[in-house]
Amino acid sequence: MRTMIDFYLDLPKKFGHKNAFATRVGSGVYQFKTYEELLTDAKNLAYGLSEFLSERDKVAIFADNSYNWIQTSIATTLLGAVDVPRASDVTDQDILYILNHSESKVLFVENDSVFEKVIRLEKDLEYLKEIILFEPPKSSKVLKAKKVRIFTLQELITKGIQKSKEDPTDFLFENNTIKESDLFTMIYTSGTTGTPKGVMLTHGNILFQLNHLPLSLKKGDKTLSILPIWHIFERIFEIFSLSYGACTYYSSVRTLKEDLKFVRPNFMASAPRLWESIYSGIFGTLNKSSNVKQKMFQISMFFADKFFNSRQIITGNVLDIHPIMLWKQMIRYLYHLVRFFIVCIPYLILDFLVLSKIRKATGGELRGSVSGGGALPFHVDEFFNMIGIPVLEGYGMTETAPVLAMRTFEEIIPGSVGRIFPNTQLRLVDLLTGEVFLDTELGKFVYGRKGEIHVKGKQVMAGYYKNPDATNKVLVNGWLNTGDLGIYTSNHHLRIVGRSKETIVLLGGENVEPVPIESKILESEWIDQCMVVGQDQKYLSALVYPNLNRFEGISQTDFYKQKEVIQKMETEIKSKINAQTGFKSFERVVGVIVIPKAFEVGDELTAKLSLKRHVITDKYKNEIESLYENQ
Repeated sequence: MRTMIDFYLDLPKKFGHKNAFATRVGSGVYQFKTYEELLTDAKNLAYGLSEFLSERDKVAIFADNSYNWIQTSIATTLLGAVDVPRASDVTDQDILYILNHSESKVLFVENDSVFEKVIRLEKDLEYLKEIILFEPPKSSKVLKAKKVRIFTLQELITKGIQKSKEDPTDFLFENNTIKESDLFTMIYTSGTTGTPKGVMLTHGNILFQLNHLPLSLKKGDKTLSILPIWHIFERIFEIFSLSYGACTYYSSVRTLKEDLKFVRPNFMASAPRLWESIYSGIFGTLNKSSNVKQKMFQISMFFADKFFNSRQIITGNVLDIHPIMLWKQMIRYLYHLVRFFIVCIPYLILDFLVLSKIRKATGGELRGSVSGGGALPFHVDEFFNMIGIPVLEGYGMTETAPVLAMRTFEEIIPGSVGRIFPNTQLRLVDLLTGEVFLDTELGKFVYGRKGEIHVKGKQVMAGYYKNPDATNKVLVNGWLNTGDLGIYTSNHHLRIVGRSKETIVLLGGENVEPVPIESKILESEWIDQCMVVGQDQKYLSALVYPNLNRFEGISQTDFYKQKEVIQKMETEIKSKINAQTGFKSFERVVGVIVIPKAFEVGDELTAKLSLKRHVITDKYKNEIESLYENQ
């Protein structure tokens, strides 16, 4: 298979009348599209686009997850063009920058609301020639533009159907000059700092992922789409599902609970925040249950913990940072082998009576989920794997299309992100000295030492579009500097421990990674969100947003000023961050600021729910300065 054009054209031959996508049209009601219909629809749209689109042209898509989105993306690829995706909540600044910088000639928009955003800026758009609406405008609206031509998706499909009748072969799509090194998509990062950068991902990048993802699906499997499709993580997962003949059901956070019940998915891609939300929901429901049910759950979790951890030791799936002496391994193995058989029967009984009921909340047929887009808190990670819902945490970034490492069903080790992909090389670099102390390409291994992660492989991007300076900063001789900090374990797994760019340097010169501290704080049921601060200060502090559901009879208006709330936050943080929980003295959180509103996507959070640290710091600059002045 040479390019993604070949991949798409081959799908009907392999899966024909199998369902490829399902769109929710009501509670428990879905509209299906087979693989044959998918490619027919995409080809018809491609024929309609072909009159004003050439190979390697850029096509922007400002829309959310839908069948129209995937149809448009495939049609663009079939013509050898490059899609430039973004969500429907695109800002004016993003519209101007992305369309002009990418030189997009064609733009697909979800509806007339997004269209109007774009048209307000029409005079400043240098390259745009055509706008296509997924949905026809509302009957009362007349859409007008001065420079660009306006079409609806259906108009182009109708044109395409006519053209396809004139030439029913695939000659238009097969007779192309596209190579593996040509661009497949260009994704503008919505990172926490700086101007968005256009990440150039090639056909070869995507095919490498499909050939090396260490898991498989079954023909006819059901998967859920809930993450933003314009992110490469969700897109790769949908393409991966297509490669196995699975059916992708479009869902959302709002309808997820219902869709889990009706679809009963076998697999899904997910983000850490989703599992945190489900985790909180489980314990929220439990707190309202009777004392008997709470006790049964506690006993079940006691045996699940012993069973899971002993099984991990027996199968060798344990997070050993440093090599352990053979005699110690043998003693540990024998101890856990005995414990495994002791707890096995009570665990199986309690699993059937209690834990299986929790699994049914996901539909009862979920074999597992891949979690990406951020670090999965350890307590959440361990909990779901203990109760029998395997969460395969992966690691990667947009610049690596995206996966670099991933757990498998055979090697689920909470706290790690699995093994580095085949044909992918890893280096760990000392931040202070620049020493490359681990290099898999040279067979040089050091276990348990923290370093900055550099990678090389066929999934690494071609670079940042029209930005050689930014490209050269992160990509040197094929090695990509991820900006992440990692540890290589003695059983050849990777553990992510923070971001080099997130590192807080205290006044005493101590380097502190905020992510592990934040993850530990978020284990508290009383705290919903937090961010650690303290750059160039004597000690660390934290901005926290409490879980207001835990406070009874408290005013929702001025909760952040109330002494009771502040004291509870301080107590919870001290109970989590201390010497007994493994934190050094300079990692203790001394100051606490209770913030009045939760962090939100588009404001303090990126679309991937990562903290925009510089935005949050600027927003609460006065409070932070005041805190350090007063203490």
